[in-house]
Amino acid sequence: MKEAQMTVPHLFRCPISLDLFTDPVTLCTGQTYDRSSIEKWLAAGNLTCPVTMQKLHDPSLVPNHNLRHLIEQWRQMGHQFDPDYLTTIDPLVALKHNLESPEATLKDKLQTLENIRVLTDETPSRNFFLLQIGFLPLLLQLLFEKVDPEFSQEYVKFVEQLLSCVLRLMPSGELECLNMLKEESKLESFVVLFEHGTGMIEQSLCHLVVAISSSSETKEACAMIGKNHRFLHRIVSLVQQNSETSEAGIKAISALCCLESNREKLVEQGLINALITYILNSERKERSLAATAMARLEQLLGIERAKEALINNPNGVKAVVKMVFRVSDHDGSESAVNSLMMVCHESLQAREKAIAAGVLTQLLLILQSQCSGRTKTEARTLLKLLRSKWDEEQ
Repeated sequence: MKEAQMTVPHLFRCPISLDLFTDPVTLCTGQTYDRSSIEKWLAAGNLTCPVTMQKLHDPSLVPNHNLRHLIEQWRQMGHQFDPDYLTTIDPLVALKHNLESPEATLKDKLQTLENIRVLTDETPSRNFFLLQIGFLPLLLQLLFEKVDPEFSQEYVKFVEQLLSCVLRLMPSGELECLNMLKEESKLESFVVLFEHGTGMIEQSLCHLVVAISSSSETKEACAMIGKNHRFLHRIVSLVQQNSETSEAGIKAISALCCLESNREKLVEQGLINALITYILNSERKERSLAATAMARLEQLLGIERAKEALINNPNGVKAVVKMVFRVSDHDGSESAVNSLMMVCHESLQAREKAIAAGVLTQLLLILQSQCSGRTKTEARTLLKLLRSKWDEEQ
C-alpha cells in the first residue's frame, strides 16, 4: 500500500512540517518533531518549544525509537494496521495536552494524572502508548521544572502522582531523558524535593536514582548527583532512620557506588557510620537489606578513610562480626569475612575488637554451617590470619 493512498494518522505527522515523520526526536518538553524541522527551528535562533512555547533549558534532541518503530509498522501493514490503535491513543494524547496546557491549574493536572493512573491500571499495555507520545520526558519536566516552596498539600500530592507515573513508565522507557538532571536548575529541584518531600517522595526519588545509576546513557547524571553534598548528606541520614525509607536509601546508595568518585564522596559524608547503624538496627527486623549494606561496606573498605571510620566507630567491628554468621540466613557472611580480613590485616586495634566481639566463635559456626565452600575458605583464611598475628604479638 502506497503512503499516498493512506491517511496518515495525526500522531505520525511532525507538528512543524505536518509531514510524515522520517526521523522523530523528542525535546525536553516531551514534544516530538522531525529532526530536520526542529533543527531548522533552533538554527533560526528560536529557544522555545514550537508547540508549547516553553523555554528550552536543554536543547538536546532524543531519538524517539518507539514512534519510529510504530511508523515503520504502519508503512508495512497499510490498512491492516490495528484500527484500535488510534482509538486507544487519542484519549492519551488529549490527556497529554491537558498536562501541557498553561491554562491548566494544579487541580486540573492532578485529575489528569489520576485519569492516567486509572487507564493504565485497567490496561497496562497503555504504558507503551504513553511512551510513544513522549509522556516520560513531559512528566520529568513537570516534576523538576519548578518546586513549590510552600509544599502545599495539593502540590505534594501532585509530585507523588507524577513520580508514581514516572516509575511505572521507567522499566520500558528510554532513560536518556533523565539527563535533564545534568541541568543545574533541574538538579536543584531534585535535591529540594528530596530534602523536604514526604517519605513517599523520598522513596520514589531513591528508585529514580537506581534507574539513573543503572544506565550507561545517564552516567554523567549519576556523577553529578554524586557530587551534590546536600543530596548525599540527606540520603546518608535516611539510612540511619530505621524506617521503610532507609531500605530505599540503601538501594540508591548501592546504585550510586557504581562510580568510584561517588564512593569517595559518600565516605566523606559519613556513610560508613550510617551503614553500621543500619546493620545493627536490622537485627530487630524480620526482613532487611543488611546483606546489601554489608556488601557496600566491603566495597568501600578499599578506601583508607573508610577503614579508619570502621575501626574508630565503637560498634563498627562488632557490627561486622555479627554479620559473619546469622541463624536466619547466611547472606552477607562472605562480605563480612572479607571486610574483617581487610581491616584486621594491618590493625591490631581491629583484631582486638574482633576477638572481643566473638569473631572466633562466629568463624567456627561458619565452618559447621551450610555456607558456600568459598565462604568457608575465607573463614579459614581469617582464622589463620588472627592466629598468626596473635603469635607474632606474644
